[in-house]
Amino acid sequence: MDEEIFELHADVCRTLSNPKRLKILNALRDGEMQVGRILAKMGRIGKANLSQHLAVMRQKGVVAARREGNLIYYRISSAKIIQACDLMREVLFEQLEGKGALFLRYAKSKETGHGRHARPSAYSRSVRHSGLPKTPAGTRS
Repeated sequence: MDEEIFELHADVCRTLSNPKRLKILNALRDGEMQVGRILAKMGRIGKANLSQHLAVMRQKGVVAARREGNLIYYRISSAKIIQACDLMREVLFEQLEGKGALFLRYAKSKETGHGRHARPSAYSRSVRHSGLPKTPAGTRS
């Protein structure tokens, strides 16, 4: 049973791993929407491509659809899907903040020339790879 649950879980995660599908979910986060409105919110996506994404999401139970005349309306099947996406986005932002802090520390160490991650200057890199002897900038032996 556990294996089957893991497979189903992975299947839903694969469904949500597409950036366009995440954008569709974001468009639907405030409620049900007609396909034409979703298309307008999505920007640069064709109607056929949108329909394919919606069909996959509907098949996997991520969205639900209803027909009213010749119009089709979509909604997110469970509010927990948005909660899960929001939680993952928070994790992403935390990771990006951590990487940003790491980048800032790196940039400061590069400016001061301190720190084990400081990169050599462009001059020292060019000299090292040119075969020339190291001399102060602007002088040649």
